[in-house]
Amino acid sequence: MLSFFGGMIAVIAALFAEKTVKDLVASNLILVAIYAPIIEELFKFSAAYFLVLRKKEDDEPIDPIIYLISSALGFAALENALFLMSPLAENNIMTSITTGNLRFIGATLLHVVASALIGIFIGFSFYKNRVFKFFMIIIGLATAITLHSFFNFFIIKGTDENILAVFAGLWVAVIFLILILEKVKKVKTAGK
Repeated sequence: MLSFFGGMIAVIAALFAEKTVKDLVASNLILVAIYAPIIEELFKFSAAYFLVLRKKEDDEPIDPIIYLISSALGFAALENALFLMSPLAENNIMTSITTGNLRFIGATLLHVVASALIGIFIGFSFYKNRVFKFFMIIIGLATAITLHSFFNFFIIKGTDENILAVFAGLWVAVIFLILILEKVKKVKTAGK
């Protein structure tokens, strides 16, 4: 629950950070494809890290994945609600339904996949030393940011066919993540 609400708080912090960067960056494409993914992935991870990943309850390799997915779901829940407020305020029900459906298929899934990737890197390094864990967190964050950047870029620049391919790619990524989760569950300590 802490991780979920932390993800929601991360949306508010990310909005302020993105607003600050928007004032400094000339191109909206650069903001959405580069800076927004960096900001959002760092804030989602930070919420989970400071609220739950350092607690004693984080005691199995699968736990970071669950906590990071929870943070991503909290982030997506509030972000989606904010996206739906404008069309609902204008009494544009069809736009809110379309926006909600596309955000669920795309943005929510993207946030879950990106955060799960970070959790997977942490999970595989769970019983390793701090330096190795830190290195794996950096790789996980870089992977999540890259995925998020590509998603945003192709959504903005894509045609209808490309957008369908991007969404299909996300669903394929989900299948691979489920398979990888099974591997993370089997990570053992050095003595076992």
